[in-house]
Amino acid sequence: MEAYMAAWTWRFEKADGAEVQPAVAPEEFTTQGDAESWIGEYWKDLKEGGADQVRLFEDTTEIYGPMSLHAEDA
Repeated sequence: MEAYMAAWTWRFEKADGAEVQPAVAPEEFTTQGDAESWIGEYWKDLKEGGADQVRLFEDTTEIYGPMSLHAEDA
């Protein structure tokens, strides 16, 4: 019998919270770390593709968000 594996997923949104299709197709991640590594690699592409912010979910539970994809100007 296989152990249940949680699915970590991202929701991609405009600044007003409306869901948008991501410019880079995400996968379902088996750990929070894998999901965060992926967003760290692709956030610029996602931002350029029209997403302003993301939310991280474990199954149907929101873990955090919204997290802006717009880096603060230094």
